[in-house]
Amino acid sequence: MHNIHFLYILLLSAVLLSSCREDEVVVPTEYDILPVTVPEGSDVVGMYLLNEGNMGSNKCTLDYLDFVQGYYVRNLYAERNPHVIKELGDVGNDIRVYGSKLYVVVNCSNKMEVLDARTGVRISQVDIPNCRYVNFYRGHAYVSSYVGPVQLNNPNAVKGAVYKVDTLTLKVVDKCTVGYQPEELEVLGEYLYVANSGGYMAPNYDNTVSVIEFEGFRQMQKIPVGINLHRIRADRHGRLWVTSRGDYETISSNLYVLQKKSGRNEMEVTDTLNIPCSNFCISGDSLYYYSTEWNNFTQQNTITYGIINTETLQRVSDSFITDGTQADITIPYGISIHPDTGDIYITDAKNYVSSGVLHCYSKDGKHKWSVRTGDIPAHMCFIKGSSK
Repeated sequence: MHNIHFLYILLLSAVLLSSCREDEVVVPTEYDILPVTVPEGSDVVGMYLLNEGNMGSNKCTLDYLDFVQGYYVRNLYAERNPHVIKELGDVGNDIRVYGSKLYVVVNCSNKMEVLDARTGVRISQVDIPNCRYVNFYRGHAYVSSYVGPVQLNNPNAVKGAVYKVDTLTLKVVDKCTVGYQPEELEVLGEYLYVANSGGYMAPNYDNTVSVIEFEGFRQMQKIPVGINLHRIRADRHGRLWVTSRGDYETISSNLYVLQKKSGRNEMEVTDTLNIPCSNFCISGDSLYYYSTEWNNFTQQNTITYGIINTETLQRVSDSFITDGTQADITIPYGISIHPDTGDIYITDAKNYVSSGVLHCYSKDGKHKWSVRTGDIPAHMCFIKGSSK
């Protein structure tokens, strides 16, 4: 990615965009200089940021933070792919790098875009209905899907599924039915764990984690956890951390820990931390989290931050931002940790309808810089390569 000299082709790209999309108003690619570099010994050359955009607005966009050249690129996809008429699509829900490809899950456009990870040029798309999140294992992408259309408060919604996609052919090769409205999914050992939300079933939410065996690609069991599940991540101790969004009224958001049963290969809930959690990122033995907990009664959000030690399961800090600048964040919406520097990246969705902000903090919680993003900045992933 570092070999793309965006600044030299900005004017040319703007001309190409206007000529290729005569019937559309295209937001031009923009650039900001930032105080970023590739640290000595690091092979992380950049970070992609996926902006969700509002549902129905077709404003999902892709940004790029270039550590080699030292700048931030807004709306990269439009510049790299001037012949794609509708650009990325409607509601960007997840983004990950696997091998040489970048995978972008676009929820309401019912597709997963596949790009060249270094250039941002589109390779193909995989059609998957109401797709949500993606993970990878041994040459296959696994994509969670609600299967049915976007339809809130639907007690008759169909069960969700995980689609198996060959990363060479980019074709769907299998499908496994799971619980209702599955969200994030995590690989641990020989199994895929899927957090089922039942978001369309309110107030009768799902409360299970589905366990899929890779061999045979079938659901082996469902683990009862908590209602309206969302995030699921593994730590280096073999535990799974799972978040529940609650019911936004009487049942609060919560964070659960799953471990293997004594002498058995099955997982079970071993700890309920009673900590609200909207999103989190694990770095070493530190789990960095924030909570933006909406309450239908008060019509307000309660925002909190913290760090949990994943070995002791103890909260070790009430906030990973130590200089008071969390007051500048309106709605925290995404979190990521640089794998080498420990820098903390937090996105701010602001009012959900206009540009957001990406904030960078040092590993000791001091604000370093901020930059404007697209609408509803949410999902980040790093890309590695040579900085030469």
